[in-house]
Amino acid sequence: MIHYTEEGKGFPIVLIHGFCETHEVWLKVAPLLATNYRIISIDLPGFGKSDALTRPFTIDDAARKVIHFIEYDLKLTTCVALGHSLGGYVVLAMAEHKPHLLSGFGLVHSTAFADSEERKVSRGKVIEFVKENGVSPFVQSFIPPLFFSRSHPAVADAVNVAERTPPQTLIGYTEAMRARPDRTRILREYKSPVLFLAGEKDSIIPVQSLEEQAKLATLPSLVILHNAAHMGMLENVPETTQAIQMFMQRLDV
Repeated sequence: MIHYTEEGKGFPIVLIHGFCETHEVWLKVAPLLATNYRIISIDLPGFGKSDALTRPFTIDDAARKVIHFIEYDLKLTTCVALGHSLGGYVVLAMAEHKPHLLSGFGLVHSTAFADSEERKVSRGKVIEFVKENGVSPFVQSFIPPLFFSRSHPAVADAVNVAERTPPQTLIGYTEAMRARPDRTRILREYKSPVLFLAGEKDSIIPVQSLEEQAKLATLPSLVILHNAAHMGMLENVPETTQAIQMFMQRLDV
């Protein structure tokens, strides 16, 4: 079972959150988009109120669950999917398995590149740390640096949400992210518009990386958010909302 919230009417946009988040990360953006579109904000399997996947699982397994939810629970034949960070990895897998289900998709502070060897080592350290110390100490150090300003009022809420992540979900997705393949081929092959949303201060997914990837896509839209790092939907709500609205206007829907 995939838990979701829904608001608005019009063409459907599925919002997919990132690592140690839930649909709540979209709470400021979703109502603004709902004035023109049907906004469906989901909890990925294992996060929030959605049923967990059985470990070990892959990003593709999560993507198949979301595809099934869209096709059989929502009964949609097309939509736009926007994924933040981990959610972008899921969206890319969705675009690989069911490209015709997506009239367009967006990578919000996310990447089609696989993990570097250094990043894979870092993922392994996260797994060992959480096994030894639990979720809370990890997220208290992990969440604040995702923001340009660690004193941003949304930091505390993001930490509170992240602390609710079950340890097996956190470990399982860390393993899945570490093992995910490079999907730049999808950017080259996909013929509909792709939104690349970057934070000018993002050290995890740098602007230069998304500029490089945007050049691979057939119909790219690259937007750089000011005064934002990795959490643009919380750090710069107006520009994030405007970027998505302008992207939607490009689509033939």
